[in-house]
Amino acid sequence: MVSLRFPFSFSQPTTHPHTTVHATSSRPFSVAIAAAAAATAAVAGVAVYQNQKHPLVQNAMNFLFANQYSSHFWASLSLAEYSSDTVVDSKTGASFPSVLGDSRKLLGIGLRKKSILGLKNIDVYAFGVYAEHDGVKKLLSEKYGKLSLSELKENKEFNEDLMEADVGMTVRLQIIYGKLSIRSVRSAFEESVGSRLQKFGGSDNKELLQKFTSQFKDEYKIPKGSVIELAKEEGHILRTTIDGNEVGSIQSKLLCRSLLDLYMGEDPFDRKAKEDIELNLATLLQK
Repeated sequence: MVSLRFPFSFSQPTTHPHTTVHATSSRPFSVAIAAAAAATAAVAGVAVYQNQKHPLVQNAMNFLFANQYSSHFWASLSLAEYSSDTVVDSKTGASFPSVLGDSRKLLGIGLRKKSILGLKNIDVYAFGVYAEHDGVKKLLSEKYGKLSLSELKENKEFNEDLMEADVGMTVRLQIIYGKLSIRSVRSAFEESVGSRLQKFGGSDNKELLQKFTSQFKDEYKIPKGSVIELAKEEGHILRTTIDGNEVGSIQSKLLCRSLLDLYMGEDPFDRKAKEDIELNLATLLQK
């Protein structure tokens, strides 16, 4: 059973097997479960219903929002109980499955912003990062399995080792900006992935970069809501799909490492999302 961490900020039904969870920030997960308010208090679960005007729900939400600046509460939710759920960021409307395939668990949701002439930031796409639970445990438990959750959170090598390891991972992008063209996507990856290829592999990687970016051909359309998946498969194969259609695959450990660094590395697109990813990765290893 996999437990992930959720900040308290949204409600979730408990009586229906297929549920959509509404998040209210770029942090990946949220659920309206109240925690007790004193140092000696026990954690108390709050049942949440689809009707958010229910008195029990309203009281819980009032308590949470009244304390959001003085405390930061966390609760755990087992994805095994909600294997068909999606997590929705209500700020952007982007939705992400809790599980991709049979085993890739959602670790965090973030937002890619882009500055226009230094004057305005636009929301380009929301992204979700997934990892195979069994793969994480198999390859990393020997080195990190005996560390506590707090020790794992502070261990910088853990995150680096995961990006280097031959573990199945997926970065799922959902387009938010309605006027985004495939050329813009190609250009953005040329810049961002290109800088990481140079960082990790030196300057002689232009052919690898061109092979990757050429997958995003001009004929592909990516209106608002389109989904691009960049999936790292066994053997360090990066498989790219656009709206469910595979557009190419490349075997390159360097390319996989460079791509993941955009979302999990030292200078990520969304730092809060990175923090959630690291926390939930550590939680996966503890299960």
